[in-house]
Amino acid sequence: MPESFINCPMCGRPVAVSEPPLPFCSERCRLLDLGNWASGRYVIPAPIPEDERVSEDDTAELRTDAGE
Repeated sequence: MPESFINCPMCGRPVAVSEPPLPFCSERCRLLDLGNWASGRYVIPAPIPEDERVSEDDTAELRTDAGE
């Protein structure tokens, strides 16, 4: 059976599915991806719970307190 390949999500190079550090082609690409998560460049969107939402009045008050 022929070996399967996927593309590295960072650089696009083909990676054999049997090779670590799957899905990345190298440790460098894996660390670049980790850095993107750590810096906030990647986020997983989630709805804001109703009790954590900021109202228009709260927003106006924050702007006033900040001197805007």
